[in-house]
Amino acid sequence: MKKTEETKNTEGIKRKELVKKIENSQTVQKGKKGISSVIFGRTFLVFFSLFLQLIFMVWGYYWLASKWYFVNGVVTVLGVLEVIYVANERSNPAFKLAWTIVILALPIFGSLLYLFVETQPATKWINKRLQSMHAYSKKYWKQDKEVLEELEETNDQVAHLARYVNHFGGFSVYKDTSAKYFPSGEAKFEELLIQLRKAEKFIFMEYFIVAEGYMWESVLEILKAKVKEGVEVRFLYDGMCCLSLLPYHYPQELESYGIQCHMFAPIVPALSTRQNNRDHRKIVVIDGKVAFTGGINLADEYINRKERFGHWKDTAIMITGEAVRSFTIMFLEMWSVDKNLRNMPLELFEKYLDIVPDKESEPGDGFIMPYGDSPLDNEAVGEQVYMDILYTAKDYVHIMTPYLILSNEMITALTYAAKRGVDVKIIMPHIPDKWYAFVLAKTYYNELLDAGVKIYEYTPGFVHAKVFTSDDEKAVVGTINLDYRSLYLHFECAVYLYQNEEIPSIEEDFQETFAKCQEVLPSDYKRQKFFDRMAGRVLRILAPLM
Repeated sequence: MKKTEETKNTEGIKRKELVKKIENSQTVQKGKKGISSVIFGRTFLVFFSLFLQLIFMVWGYYWLASKWYFVNGVVTVLGVLEVIYVANERSNPAFKLAWTIVILALPIFGSLLYLFVETQPATKWINKRLQSMHAYSKKYWKQDKEVLEELEETNDQVAHLARYVNHFGGFSVYKDTSAKYFPSGEAKFEELLIQLRKAEKFIFMEYFIVAEGYMWESVLEILKAKVKEGVEVRFLYDGMCCLSLLPYHYPQELESYGIQCHMFAPIVPALSTRQNNRDHRKIVVIDGKVAFTGGINLADEYINRKERFGHWKDTAIMITGEAVRSFTIMFLEMWSVDKNLRNMPLELFEKYLDIVPDKESEPGDGFIMPYGDSPLDNEAVGEQVYMDILYTAKDYVHIMTPYLILSNEMITALTYAAKRGVDVKIIMPHIPDKWYAFVLAKTYYNELLDAGVKIYEYTPGFVHAKVFTSDDEKAVVGTINLDYRSLYLHFECAVYLYQNEEIPSIEEDFQETFAKCQEVLPSDYKRQKFFDRMAGRVLRILAPLM
């Protein structure tokens, strides 16, 4: 139902007041920390160290060039060779364009930076380790032929997608698995605590963000109690947390409670592209029978105990049944990548996978396919699944994403779906968490709107959910944003559902969320501040490298 102009103006004033209130609150909080804590904090020291290393590299080049004139010629030739190499390598055209601009615009710095990025032994070691782990675990990924044949009879197109994901990602499609969708962080958190308390054998947890507060402390208390009961608890979190959220030696603290803990790729004050590939996944596996994933991390803003950007809208999904084994393997593979586990006996996988399904749990209908995406295998599984939904949709595709930084392929998929009559709607935040990402996202608005894509901004605050739903029969809930970092640079995971009884609940959440949104009109983009519009255009050139 269309809102009157007066109502829209009133709501616009209220939104501006809310944004201003939040910005002022954040300024006060930052001020309370004091300048000394910022200057001597780990984040500042790490980035200052990296800055000094960059300065040293550039200074070293100029010093060499002043002593030996041929160095300039060598770097020039190197830049030309790099551009030729970039033009011919297998990668997304947007990455090629961004690197070409950097190399040509900054011939010295750009050439050295690209050479540095392409010759990183740490990243290659991780990739080699992941490949060996994945090769070993292939026997556990074996696709049930009867399930695939049934899927082929039901929908051959979805079966083709399942074959692709299995062949290039190694993940299987399952039946006999039920799903439960959570439309908020609060709902997921409540169920998570219930399931953690039921654990009898093991608990695996993997998160991108962990912050001290009510949410994490509530989970930690249960984990401590479970350790005392003899339950094996493993906790893996991304190394970004060590910058400002958790102490650097926090794994040792958890180990003192009996919790096995590892930090993935901790941020260190040394230039390395390994630090660019983050573990963005959120996985919980309990006894091999229950698994969670979605956008919700372990921090109070995700359950709205702490206000950062207005109301925090997020989602998650819980699955029970055969498909849980995919998340068990995903976790064990990532856990085993840790340098301290180089010689881990791989046969230990088996005891976590030889699980008898819970007789009390009811098998769900339809098909469920958990899958992951690695930034190191040159196969953008997450993006391909999203585009498959867009290209095969008949009636509608509804999307929630916090970021909208798109490749040409994704733009084509979105606009083509809209042009052939599919109702394509995207829900974005109204209050962003990153200014630069928001102004960059808005550079895509006009092109999408002109093609018939409808864009909505979540009026109460920030949307962090990563959800697709289509035609009342397909859905994806996971950790994968619609931006380059998620689709190409991070480790991600999600659950694909087809003809599952929980899909109507996901679409119902979309309808309830649309009611709280403001539709973006072409005129809204024209009212955007000139500086923001120009900043977005400039940032778009280098979007793949951000």
